[in-house]
Amino acid sequence: MTDRRAKITRLLESSRQVIDDAMLDNGAIVAANSDKPYYPREAADYRYVWPRDACFTALAAEKLGLPAAESFFRWLETKPEDFQKDRLLFSNYSTNGRIGSMGRMFQPDQMGTVLWAIHQYCHGDGKRANQFRALVDRLCDGLTAAWNKTYFLPNTVDLWEDGFRQTSSRVENNFTYSIAACSRGLFLANELWPHKLWKQTAQEMEKEVDEAYDEQRGYFLRNHGKIDDANIDASVLGLGWPFEMVEPNDERMLSTIQTIERTLVVDGGVHRYQFDYFDSEGSAWEGGGAWPVLNFWLAIVLNRAGDREKAEAYFNWVIDRVDRYLPEQLFSDFRIGISPLVWSHAMFVLAANELDIPLTS
Repeated sequence: MTDRRAKITRLLESSRQVIDDAMLDNGAIVAANSDKPYYPREAADYRYVWPRDACFTALAAEKLGLPAAESFFRWLETKPEDFQKDRLLFSNYSTNGRIGSMGRMFQPDQMGTVLWAIHQYCHGDGKRANQFRALVDRLCDGLTAAWNKTYFLPNTVDLWEDGFRQTSSRVENNFTYSIAACSRGLFLANELWPHKLWKQTAQEMEKEVDEAYDEQRGYFLRNHGKIDDANIDASVLGLGWPFEMVEPNDERMLSTIQTIERTLVVDGGVHRYQFDYFDSEGSAWEGGGAWPVLNFWLAIVLNRAGDREKAEAYFNWVIDRVDRYLPEQLFSDFRIGISPLVWSHAMFVLAANELDIPLTS
């Protein structure tokens, strides 16, 4: 126990360093700063801005006493290529705002996550949030324009950004995590500044989230439409937290968690989804590892569902297997993948805060 406490303290120190190093002078927050001496040559380069990851990182930074959110939101308002024209955010961006390595893949959850993060940062205070009003308007107007009552008109990609698993207007399907993020973001924006269309669109998306629960199978589908994707996916944890579309102790959420544990947890580590082979190595995909982000995510949801003991077990599983830096994935062999991944450190901080672990000595 003493050793684990020491490791948590060490990880909090390194998280502060990794997160601070990810915060660039122009306001961008990168997913991994490969310029730093602690970043190994064997690890893939993730020195790009994913708005979703950056939002979690910005909020974790604030909890560590590192001011990051305001400068990042200002970067987001002005820098991303074609954002002012298209009112859509794509997968990732170079630090100067050019569309990044993933190209123009539309990931709507990133827009919903930004809206959620602004509301979190401003504590729901419309006066404080007013400095970001232009950004909020653009995000909400872009989402409502792309939405067609029950699905997005443009093809969308989920947070795992597997381009071959795009939604289609022909199938009228949605990634459940994505529309949960967008629905909550629009609801929160409407709380700040009431807007009939934002609220209506949020309600339409909320209905699609509810319909993604499969009563017969007993879990939320990762993708629902005219054709369903029944492969189990840990991303639906986002319905419980941070987007609070379903109470963590709701029977549907508890049943979904049990299904995730049965199917995606291997020796205590949470994997992304069934048949996931992505390992970030860049040569062949020999099989995905466990994601610390998801262990911490599950810990937060379980704690809010009232299962503190199991929440701590998932949290500690990661702590017991790392030293100073948190990777994207933990493997049982020699693979490195991305290390350190800033999002992993951010989720560690947010989970530690959830479990009432002091973030400063």
